[in-house]
Amino acid sequence: MGNATSSAISKEILEDLKLSTKFTEMEICQWYENFQKQCPTGRISPGEFEEIYTRFFPEADAKSYARHVFRSFDTNDDGTLDFKEYIIALHMTSSGKTTRKLEWAFSLFDVDKNGYINKSEVKEICQAIFKLIPEEEQKMLPGDENTPEKRANKLWAYFDKKDNERLAEGEFIKGVIENENAMRLIQYEPLKQ
Repeated sequence: MGNATSSAISKEILEDLKLSTKFTEMEICQWYENFQKQCPTGRISPGEFEEIYTRFFPEADAKSYARHVFRSFDTNDDGTLDFKEYIIALHMTSSGKTTRKLEWAFSLFDVDKNGYINKSEVKEICQAIFKLIPEEEQKMLPGDENTPEKRANKLWAYFDKKDNERLAEGEFIKGVIENENAMRLIQYEPLKQ
């Protein structure tokens, strides 16, 4: 492995990222150069990640959602994101394949990282998602999803599970793929102006 603070990305990481993302070698190298400028230590802390997310959602409270996203991408649980984790995060949250995105979404909802999702985890993530939605947009939501609790209940109902049951990754992916409303409920996309 190359030194995380060197000026050039290691061939091993570059090849791995070319295989596991949609990015070209040139794009990865440009991302790396920018990453090095922004994060000279070669790592992004949870606070820095929250700041980045806050810039994307200036009119909302993005901190709790950012913490969950950060947790889902900190694959080695060291409390930071290195360049590889960061690029995979960019890839997964931008235009990755639906199944890959849903695998990531499952890890986002699996708050305790036990390999299953329960209804309280769905509520926790729905609360974080809801904080991203500006008040004006919240007022325009359907009555059965205009609070975090209602949104979580509506989403959980798509999986045909009792409140005390848990959901495995395959069930989650299948349930979301089979229902476009579920896909909409697991994320927030700002209204187009």
